[in-house]
Amino acid sequence: MDFIGTILWPLKWVVSAILVAFHWIFESIGMDPSAGITWVLSIIFLTFVVRAALIPIFVRQIKSQRRMLEVAPQLKKIQDKYKGKKDQFSREAMSRETMALYKETGTNPLSSCLPLLIQMPIFFSLYSVLHEAQINKTGIGLLTNTLAQDFGNAALFGAPLHETFTNASGWEVRVIAGFMIVVMTASQFVTQLQLVAKNMSPETKASPMYRQQKMMLYILPLVFVISGLSFPLGVMFYWLASNIWTMAQQYFVIRSMPTPGSEAALAREARLAKKAQRRGTPVLAEAGAGSAAVEVEPVRVTTQRQQPVGKNRSKKNGKK
Repeated sequence: MDFIGTILWPLKWVVSAILVAFHWIFESIGMDPSAGITWVLSIIFLTFVVRAALIPIFVRQIKSQRRMLEVAPQLKKIQDKYKGKKDQFSREAMSRETMALYKETGTNPLSSCLPLLIQMPIFFSLYSVLHEAQINKTGIGLLTNTLAQDFGNAALFGAPLHETFTNASGWEVRVIAGFMIVVMTASQFVTQLQLVAKNMSPETKASPMYRQQKMMLYILPLVFVISGLSFPLGVMFYWLASNIWTMAQQYFVIRSMPTPGSEAALAREARLAKKAQRRGTPVLAEAGAGSAAVEVEPVRVTTQRQQPVGKNRSKKNGKK
């Protein structure tokens, strides 16, 4: 066993166990254990389990991004302080001050990459499990060789799950694979577009990070198109389900926990103000990152008719 295979072996064992567990559940409710739809549903629910397990890490990523936005002005001051100074002493001083700022504020620029770094070994483990089961007909852990052969021979609507778009033996594989590539590309584009268009503050849009995000908006879909041509259908179902989960998860985060100062944050404040106005209760509006919340009093509309005041009574009230 190679070095990477040794590292991934525990993950492969867990992935295969979850896959077999869902396959057993679907078989128990009366589905054909050899049918492609049974294995596809097992892969999809395996994806949901993996992504649900990553939710705490995703929440940490969101909090880290919020803190990075709050320290961005201080970080820019440090960069401006040493701008144009290329000597070793200045570079070391800037590095020390930057690390001290991260330590003081509890921020970590690498936290935003954490979910991706954790998910990549899981994806490679799944790819290895599915590939070995479908091509070599060998299993691992609870995925016995018998189940692996069953999985390797499974087909969906006449399309074998182990085949790819490039080595398809029939038009069924190309139709299903082509449709999935289009949906994967579209979901990735929408996910990235939500982030760039609605969930970035004006300060972020003025930074180089925004230009990088806009480039990723068009580069990532091309990656899905090229790589999707060589992935087996079984692996593509995992990728598609993961993309749809990401798109839905990001939509929920942008709607309920948007970046302060972004277009999504302004839209959320408007929704809260409208809801509070209907209920007749004050609402706390977020003015931006690091700023205090402002209490907005709702407009109170009354339909009670005001009684007319006589001249003598009006003078009496004026004396009081």
